[in-house]
Amino acid sequence: MARRGHDPRDADIAKRLRALRLQRGWSQADLGNVLGVSFQQVQKYERGTNRIAAGRLARIAETLEVPVVFFYGDDKERRSELNSSSIAIEFDFLQTDGAMRLARAYAQIDDAGVRLSLLRLAECLADG
Repeated sequence: MARRGHDPRDADIAKRLRALRLQRGWSQADLGNVLGVSFQQVQKYERGTNRIAAGRLARIAETLEVPVVFFYGDDKERRSELNSSSIAIEFDFLQTDGAMRLARAYAQIDDAGVRLSLLRLAECLADG
């Protein structure tokens, strides 16, 4: 019996799952509890080590309140599908250390002028 090869879409689905879970503020244990699996299993899903079965992916989508299409297709297709629910996410950005903490902290700043100053500072540092 031939062994199944690695499908690059598995890694994309894994990346999107992790980004969405972090965006929602859920731990791996939280998601695992709802799905009836261990946090280690969620970790394997997010690393792309274990494939996510179709039924389980549908359950994940329901739990995190996104359509299943969120996990598939290219960014342009997904954004056009999801614009109405405003959950389009820059996945590569969210994979960097501290990205979600930075985004959450930024969102908690009430003063628009301070947010703008912080944004300009971050852009200057990135260009530097």
